[in-house]
Formats: sequence, structure tokens, C-alpha cells
Amino acid sequence: MKALLLEEQGDKILASVQNVDEAKLPSHDVIVDIHYSTLNYKDGLAITGKGKIIRQFPMIPGIDFSGVVHHSEDPRFHIGQHVLLTGWGVGENHWGGLSQKAGVKGDWLTAVPEGLSLKNAMIIGTAGFTAMLCVIALEQGGITPQSGEILVTGASGGVGSTAISLLSTLGYQVTALSGRSSNHEYLKKLGATNIITREEFEQPGRALDKQRWAGALDTVGGQILANILAQTNYNGTVAACGLASGFSLPTTVMPFILRNIRLQGVDSVYFPAEKRAQVWQRLLQLLPETFYQQAMTEITLDEVPRYAQMIMDNQVTGRTLVKIS
Repeated sequence: MKALLLEEQGDKILASVQNVDEAKLPSHDVIVDIHYSTLNYKDGLAITGKGKIIRQFPMIPGIDFSGVVHHSEDPRFHIGQHVLLTGWGVGENHWGGLSQKAGVKGDWLTAVPEGLSLKNAMIIGTAGFTAMLCVIALEQGGITPQSGEILVTGASGGVGSTAISLLSTLGYQVTALSGRSSNHEYLKKLGATNIITREEFEQPGRALDKQRWAGALDTVGGQILANILAQTNYNGTVAACGLASGFSLPTTVMPFILRNIRLQGVDSVYFPAEKRAQVWQRLLQLLPETFYQQAMTEITLDEVPRYAQMIMDNQVTGRTLVKIS
């Protein structure tokens, strides 16, 4: 089978497309013929070696995939069934989706909802699944379209792009925070009402600032998240799912105590399996057909190393779909 293989050589990570013996696949419950995978920020870190994502080598990266069941010892899945996988440490601790086949546990798989193609399932992928969980976190925090503006950071990335589309469909007024002026038209087409630059959020601000946002969906963390918290309205909710700008949070308890705001962390990797189908159904219902074309760039497996470096250089917009089959 053809796969992108990561190998360790001294302190460097070598990434190359190779023919890998199928007999080396992990002996799990289900073998899947992979049709599509994607390229995410975490994949970029792993493939370029800029993040300590991979702990054992050789490794096939790719934190998600969609495909067709080839062999199953799990009664929940049958040969020929369309399935998808996001999370569960696949592509980090277990061989992942940038391969023609994968051997995985049945517990990690989700049946593709009727009406969703394998291609569109991965245009959504991990990023879209995470974005939906963030939107649900805002809803659970009591934030409605009538509450006020929602700020989305990392707006040009996969999570941010999907979040803008979801929030816009639900009737929210969305402000996109982006560091690339070239993407303003793209963000407006997704549904962003306003677009602001990242620079004003990158410097240390006040512990409590002027109230601007009913809620926020943050993908970057660090100083940007601290400034968002200081600007969030009374009773607001901030859903945080990323740390591209850093894992420290230079803030105080003042926004939480004096303005009664909620900071909700969102993890999609180990989100309970029994609840995943409901989330995918909402994604299917909410994302407009235009999203799948606007937010997607399709590449081949051989192009993955180059695009992984582009992700790290902040040169990729929206979702990067990898056609495997």
C-alpha cells in the first residue's frame, strides 16, 4: 500500500511516500480502504518535525480519514460501509490516514451520515468537527444570535473557516480575526460580517477592556486569547480549541469574576463515541453546499510534505483535502 511514512534520523524527521507492506498494519478490528484524508495544523507539526507530535517511529501521519470498510470483525461495521475517523490519537500514536489503508478499532469509527459523501466528510474533517463542538459550547453557554457579535480567531484556517460558515447559517453576526488581508473576500463569502486584523490583539492589554463580544471561538490561544477574555461581554462564553500562538494564558481572574464569563475548553480527539453521530448530523444539516467548494483545496499524497510546510508558514487557507484513492 502507498503511504506517507515518517522516519526519525538523528534529530530530524524524514517524510516520504513509500510502498508499505500491508502485513505491517496494526491488527485492529477493522481495516478501511481510505479514499480521503486531510492536512491539519497538527499534521503540519508532525510532518515538518516542528512539534513533538510523534512519539514512536516509523509513523504514518494523518489525524483523520474517510473510506470504505475492507474487513471487519466488529458487528457494528460491515464490508462496503462508508466510515470516517477523527481523533483517538490516530496519526500520532497509531498509524493514520495518509495511507491507502488503515487498521483501526471499531470504537474509533463513525458511520458516514446518509447524504454526506466521503469527499465532503473530509472537507469537514477534524477541523469542522471541532468547529461544531465549539459552536455547541457557545450555545450551551447561552449565547444566541441575539446576544451580540461572535469573534472567530484563526479565521482563515480549517476550524475558523468552518466556524464562520456554521455561525452565519445559524444567524449569528460573525467578526473574523485574520492576519492575511488577501483572505478578506474569502471570509466574507463564508459569512463573516466584519473582519479585523490580528495585530491589535497580539500585544498585552488591560485585564478588563471595553466589552465587545457576546462570545468568541478561539483557535490560537496565548496573548490573543487573553485579550479576547478582557473584551468579552458580561455573561459571555469563549470556546477555546487551539494553541497555535502558545499554551500560556497571561490573564487574571477579573473577566471571570467581574463579568461572569465562561472559558470553555474544547477537545475533539477523545469526544465520546456515542455522541459523535449527532454532531455529524448537525454538520450535514448546517453547512451549505457552497462551503465545500469555497473552503477546499485538493492535493495528492505526493504533495503533502510541501503543503505541510506551507501550513507551518501560514500560507494555507481553509481545508486541505488529500485524495488517497
